[in-house]
Amino acid sequence: MNSPSPYRSRSLRRGAVAAAVAAGALALGSLAPSAVAVPGDGPAAAPAKKDAVQLRLSALVADDGAPGALAAVRDRSGRTRTYTAGVGDLATGAKVPADGQVRAGSNTKSFVAVVVLQLVAEGKVELDAPLDTYLPGIVRGEGGDGRRITVRQVLQHTSGLPNYTEVMELSDPYRYHEPRELLDAALVHKADFAPGEGWKYNNTGYVVAGLIVQQVTGRPLGEEITRRVIDKVGLKHTYFPAQGDMTIRERHPHGYVKEDGAPPLDITEMDPSWAWGAGALVSTPTDLNRFFSAVIGGELMPAAQLAQMRTTVPAEYVGPGARYGLGLASRPLPCGGLSWGHGGTLPGYVTRGGVTEDGRAVNVAVTAVPPSPGAKQRVADAVDEALCR
Repeated sequence: MNSPSPYRSRSLRRGAVAAAVAAGALALGSLAPSAVAVPGDGPAAAPAKKDAVQLRLSALVADDGAPGALAAVRDRSGRTRTYTAGVGDLATGAKVPADGQVRAGSNTKSFVAVVVLQLVAEGKVELDAPLDTYLPGIVRGEGGDGRRITVRQVLQHTSGLPNYTEVMELSDPYRYHEPRELLDAALVHKADFAPGEGWKYNNTGYVVAGLIVQQVTGRPLGEEITRRVIDKVGLKHTYFPAQGDMTIRERHPHGYVKEDGAPPLDITEMDPSWAWGAGALVSTPTDLNRFFSAVIGGELMPAAQLAQMRTTVPAEYVGPGARYGLGLASRPLPCGGLSWGHGGTLPGYVTRGGVTEDGRAVNVAVTAVPPSPGAKQRVADAVDEALCR
């Protein structure tokens, strides 16, 4: 899914950090592609001399300017292979770590939606109840009225709420932001449309969804995601950052902002609270494959709620033929059938992926936002290439 970035990258360029990166910018020259089998995930065949996925990743570096790229591909037999290309750290020239952690951006929305749907299954939330049922008086303003907007509408981007990332200028990527601050920044602006009368990708809705989770459970959103999703399906390298946690904890490629002809700016460390329920999660390509496969396979919710999650509306913004359910998107594959997943974009990292009914799964990440629509499409094309092999 071609999720819009919930951040204005022009606000990130700070002189001291940019100067520190400039000295390492020339390290981009090495492409050093590799393909590695994941231990314990099935037998691995020797990589082909001209592996199509490897060629795609190398092209994202060589032709589209991504500092680094990484991917995990699981085939119908259950075998997983990881791929890397480019450089993981421009300052040192270190390689991209196989299956390294990245900021997963809007993939977070799928995790939040799963938690909400679990609460629906438990009888604690109703999809068609107004937001005021759970957040009385909280969603009020020029941008929307919680008495008229439903839980389903915030999960499906049909609420009409203004998107806070389009109207909120974020000048300091290292400051903590309260979720209510993000919501309030949106609500002073006019609604995009009346509830249920349109579709527009919207980060504000997932701040609202996260607040509902906290109100209903009495626990922080990150704890509920960890307990109900991450631990349940064994995602060993995925976490929701704690307050004040600006680092990426395990092996990871650095993420960069590239703009205005200036040297790449290392934006790996930031306070992701501004993204919160819309995009704060950290994960790996293999963990994302495992998560979306668990979703589609019915491991995380009863069949009735999975059917609701997969009930979609047209979302052509995402791409030709794309549709959006409750925190889950479908796209037609060039080889036939559908892929299910999400995707994410944050400063420094773009992830795209998908899983299929027959067990295929792919996730690709690059370490800078692609500079053009065509370059972004080529990340999605790499996913399709892998899924259609």
